[in-house]
Amino acid sequence: MTTFNEREEGFEKKFAHDEELLFKAKARRNKLAGLWAAEKMGLSGAQADAYAKAVVMSDFEDASAHDIFKKIRNDFDAGKVAVSDQEIHHMMDQLMVQAVAQIKASG
Repeated sequence: MTTFNEREEGFEKKFAHDEELLFKAKARRNKLAGLWAAEKMGLSGAQADAYAKAVVMSDFEDASAHDIFKKIRNDFDAGKVAVSDQEIHHMMDQLMVQAVAQIKASG
């Protein structure tokens, strides 16, 4: 029975670790998406950083990536930035892959 308990504890630790990595990767992806969107809107420097932080914060409104997409889409529309929904989703997917790689590389 001890072996079973040890395996269960191991699975629980792995699950917790994986969830932590996913949270970090999503936060990193959101920041990268914010910086990408800021560049598309002509923002740079402190303005781009502030916008990226606003994108990250928008993710806390709901637990889905839709909040990030919705914020960027609305801001692009308001700024008359011609980027399709598909391009936004594609970039978010690419940035998630990049974020996961960065998290894994950092330890």
